[in-house]
Amino acid sequence: MNIYDKFNELAAELKVNPDVVAFREAALKIQSDEKKTKMLEDFRKIQIAAYTESMESGKVSDETTEQMQNFASVIKTNPDINEYLQAEVRFSILFEDMMKIINDAVGVDVIGAGK
Repeated sequence: MNIYDKFNELAAELKVNPDVVAFREAALKIQSDEKKTKMLEDFRKIQIAAYTESMESGKVSDETTEQMQNFASVIKTNPDINEYLQAEVRFSILFEDMMKIINDAVGVDVIGAGK
């Protein structure tokens, strides 16, 4: 069996994996609602700002912290966005694990997954 057959098998397994299914369904639910999509995009912008501030100055500004807290409280009351974020975390863990396996098979850190 060649490697492409194995990757196609993996793709078939991913399509039915509970974490992938939950992530896909949650993402489609968000994408079908313009207001929720915008809310998630705004939350991501604040997350990026917080990360950037943290990397540049070693801390996050009070203003950005307050924005994060305000968004977090709004998101907690929105079950679809909350469900999406939880599903995204589970999917990210699965994806990172797959990348580590590939990285180990190649023998060098070609994809930035580290060891």
